[in-house]
Amino acid sequence: MGLFDLFRSSPQTVRVDTPVGAAPLRVSAPGKPWSLWSDGLGTFAIRSLQVMIVAAITAAVIIGIQQITVVTIPLVLALIFASAFAPVMTWLRARGVPSIVATLLALFAILLLLGAVSWLIVWAVRDQWDELYSRAQQGFDDLMAWVGTLPFDIDQGQIDEWVATLTDFVTSAQFGSGALAGVGAVANFVTGLVLMVVMLFFFLKDGPQMWAFVLRPFRGEQYERAVRIGDKTVSTLGSYVRGTATVAAVDALGILVGLLILQVPLAIPLAVLVFLLAFIPIVGATVAGILAALVALVANGWVIALIVVGVVVLVNQLEGNFLQPFLMGRTMKLHAFVVLIALTIGTVLSGIIGAVLAVPIAAVAWGIVQVWDGPDLPARWARPKHREVEREVQRELQRELQRELRRENG
Repeated sequence: MGLFDLFRSSPQTVRVDTPVGAAPLRVSAPGKPWSLWSDGLGTFAIRSLQVMIVAAITAAVIIGIQQITVVTIPLVLALIFASAFAPVMTWLRARGVPSIVATLLALFAILLLLGAVSWLIVWAVRDQWDELYSRAQQGFDDLMAWVGTLPFDIDQGQIDEWVATLTDFVTSAQFGSGALAGVGAVANFVTGLVLMVVMLFFFLKDGPQMWAFVLRPFRGEQYERAVRIGDKTVSTLGSYVRGTATVAAVDALGILVGLLILQVPLAIPLAVLVFLLAFIPIVGATVAGILAALVALVANGWVIALIVVGVVVLVNQLEGNFLQPFLMGRTMKLHAFVVLIALTIGTVLSGIIGAVLAVPIAAVAWGIVQVWDGPDLPARWARPKHREVEREVQRELQRELQRELRRENG
């Protein structure tokens, strides 16, 4: 027996052959070479190493995506629009419309909607943006002046520092305004737009065939899981876009009616901002309400400003409790804390575009977890425990067993 065999041997002692008649010789062997990794500390070290490897790979992927945003952002946007119009494509093909004709109809409809929204934004904000900004700034100054009249002392220097920090952040490239400056940025925008249209055309026309090609290497259970992931991704993104656009339109219309009744100036630009900011959950509605209240504060006074706040809160409550659950169902069953974390990460990584895309991406990730082990069976770690249900079942079984014993003894 060699030294290597001695270390590989599982017993703690090894018997060595000896001449006939001699007493057997037992040599103590050291423990298993991997025993240091099998105890609690070793398991923790291995798990920590795995976490670091996963974190490093994730960071490398994120950095790589940031380097080619001119491709990744159009790709995600094209996938989102294609998912939103997937039912339209299915409906057209089911009625015998040729694939190329159905694709062109859907593509023209998408471009027409985007063009109409862009024209509405430009038309509403072009001549009134300066006035909107000045009134909002004046309203903020009035609010700060009112804060200075409060009976308790507030450090004005600290407030000025916070305002300066917020202003620097909003006007910096991190928040997205820098993406519109410079010839290079404009060229990237045009390139991304053309690339998105081309990708959208192929997604609409050959999306199912492209996905079937991607699934070729998978077999058996892995293939079924990949099919579930694809279907869940398309349904989640489509439901999110359709539902969010409808909710945004209803929010904008409701707040527009309220502003017109209250005779608040710049009602149409404010309604357009409400529509756009509705695509950023939680934060968007808050920002839109603040802007509307500040404009009403300057133009109409405190009473109308408070009423505007009430209108914004009422519309948001109706949308959140009735309209959004009806339109989206369980698509966006994400906790508010998860939504805020996703918004923060998306904003830090990609500015405004990241804030818009962060929530649907998070919803897709959670949707994939929900169908990981079956159509209605989440991944094992994400399944609810149902401890109380299990205990009640056990109690019922015990009662049934006791009744059977009584019948047999009675």
